[in-house]
Amino acid sequence: MTEAVEQITLSKSPLDEVHRHLGAVLSELCGWSVPWSYGDELFEYAAVREAGVGLIDLSSRGRFQVSGSEAVQFLNGLITNDMKTLTENRWMPAAFPNVQGRLIASVRVIRKLDDATGKKPVPVFLIDTEPTTREAVLKTIERFTLAGDFHVVDVTNQTALLSLQGKRAADMIGSVIGESAHGIPAYGAAQIEWQQQSLTVLRATHTAEDGFDILVSADQATSLWDVLVNAGARPIGHEAWDRLRIEAGVPRYGIDMDETNVVTETGLDEAVSYTKGCYIGQEIIARIKYRGHVAKKLVGLVFDRARKIDKDVKIRSVDDKEIGRITSHTLSPHLGSTIALGYVKYDYLAPDTEVRVTSSQGDLPARVAELPLVRGTASIRHQEQ
Repeated sequence: MTEAVEQITLSKSPLDEVHRHLGAVLSELCGWSVPWSYGDELFEYAAVREAGVGLIDLSSRGRFQVSGSEAVQFLNGLITNDMKTLTENRWMPAAFPNVQGRLIASVRVIRKLDDATGKKPVPVFLIDTEPTTREAVLKTIERFTLAGDFHVVDVTNQTALLSLQGKRAADMIGSVIGESAHGIPAYGAAQIEWQQQSLTVLRATHTAEDGFDILVSADQATSLWDVLVNAGARPIGHEAWDRLRIEAGVPRYGIDMDETNVVTETGLDEAVSYTKGCYIGQEIIARIKYRGHVAKKLVGLVFDRARKIDKDVKIRSVDDKEIGRITSHTLSPHLGSTIALGYVKYDYLAPDTEVRVTSSQGDLPARVAELPLVRGTASIRHQEQ
């Protein structure tokens, strides 16, 4: 009876039947049914981290189209990055803070091609956020729809979001979708016509490897998925993706960051502009920067070998001071040891600082490390830009 209730109440990706046909183990995530694994999580992991291409269904993320002549003005007063600098076919990371400078949501803002149907081109944006923060973002931006020329449409259920990740991602997207997709730069986007359907393609990583996110209409998602799988992409479940994203130092809302964190504690440095002027929470965020530093920050931890880590465990200095807490951890096949994300006080942020973690296995030695913990092909591409 419980299973029947969950099937009714959980939201489903347009690819839900595809995942079931592939034998995926499905799990609940933020009110969505998502593929947890396809039977061999380490094989899925290796497809991304080694020489292949992984294909991840990210359709549970929230997606909103925002348009109007006052869209830039309104959004600029709500987010930490500078909307005025975002040109057509580019995207940028940003955060929605509250008045205390604490994190409501981490987002990506994509500027699509301007709407040129009227007398004057009107900017069109796509805001993409985690499943956990979909409702918070929608509530924050919807209240401005009556304040001026500012229009918001929730397109989450009308679209699907697929992600290609891996060293061969560029070659695959070039062969399947075309050279215009292959040539998208880091933080770039493109509107591409493919098999009589319109795709929005971003160059973006969730794993530290090269990657592309593809926004497609819900009714065309299965055909695109099938073409990518037939071209050699390996379906990747959320279990393998979680291992990859911890290696990549990618925090998850509700796990590694939440409304108790000041935006700049979370490692979202690229999401903050200090020159754009006023926005909600700006005074607090700027004050912290100009006084020198945050009190604590999200960092990586590397253990000496595979270790069992308890949930919500504290981090202590070698002289037994409590200096932080672990938020996520996993065994890294690439590094051959347990790794973690966690918050550490400012005085202990230097790479290779020795710390210890108390768990059911006793005191475990670890060292602080810069993020990402695994530097893949995505970091190489960004350096080339």
